Amino acid sequence: MPRRPIQLDDWLEQQLDDPDFRAEYEALEPAFQIARLRMKRGLTQQELAERIGTQQPSIARIESGRFRPSMAMLERIASALDADLRVTLTPR
Repeated sequence: MPRRPIQLDDWLEQQLDDPDFRAEYEALEPAFQIARLRMKRGLTQQELAERIGTQQPSIARIESGRFRPSMAMLERIASALDADLRVTLTPR
């Protein structure tokens, strides 16, 4: 019997039930948001880097989640992407 493909949203919902997976997913979400918005704006990593005065490898590290940018860097990225930056603290 052939396997039925699973939809990404369904798979993600199942995975988010695992606390370890959820923690990693949430830690990477800001990086994914930057990458998605950059692509939506039609910019390469190089173009974004030039707009904010840094090098392309810095953008790659931010988007991969290997580097946590400062608030100042996030503000420059948001400005370059014509986006609002919102930081929230939520109780655990």
